[in-house]
Amino acid sequence: MNSQLKWKFIFIALVILACIYGLVGLPDFPTSAAAVKNNFADRIKLGLDLKGGSHLVLQVQIEEAIGFRCDQAVDQLLKQTRDKNIVVGETRRVDDQHILVRDVAPASANSFKDLISNQFQEWNLTPAAGEASGYLLTMKPSVVSDMRKSVMDQSLETIERRINALGLTEPTIAFTGRSDDEILVQLPGEGDPTRAKAVIQAGGQLELRGVDDDQTYPSEAAALAGHGGVLPPGTELLPGKSDAKDQAGTQVWYLVDRLPIVTGQDLRNASPTPSTEFPGQYQVNFSISTAAAARFGPFTESHIGKRMAIVLDHQVQSAPVIKGRIEDSGLIEGNFSQDSAKDLSLVLRAGALPASIKYEEERTVGPSLGADSIREGVRASIGSMVVVMIFLVIYYRESGFNAIVALCLNLLILIAFMAYSGAVLTLPGIAGVVLTIGMGVDSNVLVFERIREELRSGKANASAVSVGFDRAFLTIIDTHITTLVSAAFLFLFGTGPVKGFAVTLVIGLLANLFTSIYVSRAIFDWHLSRMNQQAELSI
Repeated sequence: MNSQLKWKFIFIALVILACIYGLVGLPDFPTSAAAVKNNFADRIKLGLDLKGGSHLVLQVQIEEAIGFRCDQAVDQLLKQTRDKNIVVGETRRVDDQHILVRDVAPASANSFKDLISNQFQEWNLTPAAGEASGYLLTMKPSVVSDMRKSVMDQSLETIERRINALGLTEPTIAFTGRSDDEILVQLPGEGDPTRAKAVIQAGGQLELRGVDDDQTYPSEAAALAGHGGVLPPGTELLPGKSDAKDQAGTQVWYLVDRLPIVTGQDLRNASPTPSTEFPGQYQVNFSISTAAAARFGPFTESHIGKRMAIVLDHQVQSAPVIKGRIEDSGLIEGNFSQDSAKDLSLVLRAGALPASIKYEEERTVGPSLGADSIREGVRASIGSMVVVMIFLVIYYRESGFNAIVALCLNLLILIAFMAYSGAVLTLPGIAGVVLTIGMGVDSNVLVFERIREELRSGKANASAVSVGFDRAFLTIIDTHITTLVSAAFLFLFGTGPVKGFAVTLVIGLLANLFTSIYVSRAIFDWHLSRMNQQAELSI
């Protein structure tokens, strides 16, 4: 054996050892078949359809986020017109994308238009139909389109952070592809997704607001009656729990500022800690960014002796009295258990969802179904390989064993690469494995038929093998590239199971290029070096 061929086989042996290590690691000695099997099972990650678990389809209420942006614009418009002494009548939201401003004083019309032009550039201003001195603000279509994309991207990222923080193994979080407002969540191995659903659906919108009225009200009607039926400008009523010891736990209503001083976007960290005031309960400590602290410090200093509402998802969790200047930290109390405080901290750290969600689908896949799928998939793979091997040996004689070695090594590399990369094996992925077997056979057939043609033309064995591989190489590359492009599109635009098929197909094709060209050629060269030059090549 020449040195070049020797180094080829050393490299092939190293590849095989690396694949075996990736699949089973280094078992303890003495070891057992069960230990090796467990190591293999730990390294191959199974998808929802094979391992069992929960399948959820979430619909993001995008219009809700757009409507919230419209509400913010209404609040800003009321404040700006008041600050600039622009006389207007009623200002209200018509729907999610329109704001109606009535009775703009003729003397203020130009100032009003300048205000909209300079500070409300996301809105188009037109005269309101049927209103002599009214105007209609319409959110620009480009802004609506950008918001829809932003809300979906932010929802996906937030849900992904929340699920990952729960420690669930190999979750799939992606857009479904069938609608622009749906997100797919698959939790392999999670038979009861109750906690995950609660964490996903939690709004997590933290706000610190000033309390406009020191007293609380037993009902919303009582609060309105206490202010003559009309709330002070820039305020709103929010429900919450009473802080009074004689009314602890009862629902009351707070009159708070509409615009918060600090929001969840200013949050830097949140963590659960045992309550020092209520033994057995937990509280959530949080800290805010430097920029938010620059606003929060002066606010608390100027409101010492007054109350501040800690609002979570439009519910007042507590309304403590400000006793001194607070810079960059605070706490949330609310009769939390250790788990609920931990989940709230997780939600706050992950960020608030930009809109609420609705569950469109919820399915639970039992592990027995996955076990049946694996068993039938393995049977299909083994059965197809056995039939293919028999065909190769009968049709190509001794050279068929060359193809069988290349085919087995192809599958070994495919499975080992999935173990190294952490790729998830799904039921369509098993179909990709079976298809890889067919592509591997196709490559060997192309090479062998080329070699046969060269032998029929009278070339010597070594020359026929060399020319056969060289001429088949371009054809193999061409077929593999076209299939790789198709697989790439499946991966980019497909959902979880389709991506599983694309991953196994791509890895199998790349492994096949190595085995059908490099490994098979090395075996032929080794065989030719040992046989008589005048002997007939068995192919």
